Amino acid sequence: MAKFTRILKSIVKLVLPVIVLIAVVVIGVAIWLVYTVARPLPTQHILTPDKYGRLSSRAAQITEETWSNKDGSQAHGWLLRGAESAPAVILYHRYGANRSHLLDLGVKINESTNYTVLMPDLRSHGTTTDGYCTFGGCDAVNATAAIDFLLNLRTPTGISLIQQKKIGVYGIELGSLYALAAASERPEVASIALDSVPSGSEQLLEQVVDQRYPFMSTVTGKLALLGSRFYYYQGCFDREPTCSTAKKIADRRVLVLAGLDAPAYVDSSTRLTKCFPSSTRVEAKLDLSPTGMTMINASVEQSEAYDQRLIEFFRASLSE
Repeated sequence: MAKFTRILKSIVKLVLPVIVLIAVVVIGVAIWLVYTVARPLPTQHILTPDKYGRLSSRAAQITEETWSNKDGSQAHGWLLRGAESAPAVILYHRYGANRSHLLDLGVKINESTNYTVLMPDLRSHGTTTDGYCTFGGCDAVNATAAIDFLLNLRTPTGISLIQQKKIGVYGIELGSLYALAAASERPEVASIALDSVPSGSEQLLEQVVDQRYPFMSTVTGKLALLGSRFYYYQGCFDREPTCSTAKKIADRRVLVLAGLDAPAYVDSSTRLTKCFPSSTRVEAKLDLSPTGMTMINASVEQSEAYDQRLIEFFRASLSE
């Protein structure tokens, strides 16, 4: 018996360091995966107001704006002012993009409705990246700061530029989590348009990692979920499903979009339509081709049809 015990102890001494080493390596790789996607590379604007302003007098009126977020960081965005005491719309882009991807849509909304339009860069996105992305956690909370910025805007005569409780929000993928966060926290948000909505921050993180490292996509995404528990140890990563957030959004108008070019989010977007309270009016178009996820590569006709759907939604929902 003593001999067996000695042998067992020897085996444990040999195997335990290997197990510990493997665990350290796995956790290290998992944290590294999250680190790489939490800090997207800076992206250049595909179109700027200066260039667009040569074709559109409205685009020439866009101003560069900054405001303070809840966490003390600075947010950056383009502002296109509309009519006095008219509604406003905030446009949130997808992960890895920047505000310029929504510049054309923003100008069209302003031209068609005379609403004020704000196009922010999401945190850690844009030409100069600040902080890190939490995939709808702490950074999405900053969406409410954009609403405060709009409500504080004044005309030259001192009148509020934005009509109270007449703000619309639009978001694609990561941007949809910002839009949901804003709507759940602020009653001023009357209408919400969502495109390709993840089931939560975990699905979004998994998809982003899978796209960045497709050679082992069945493994890398799961590793990133493990790494998120260490990387966001301070609690910034929100593991609450979007359905739970939607249940807090009552008495609004909602448009949910999804399509074949973003198949990972079709099911989650479909399920989301059933999560809102009965007092919220929900419209859905779940077979788009393309969606906002790949609209940058769409034809002029496809882009016009997509934009017109959103324009009509905001015109109808914010004029009630």
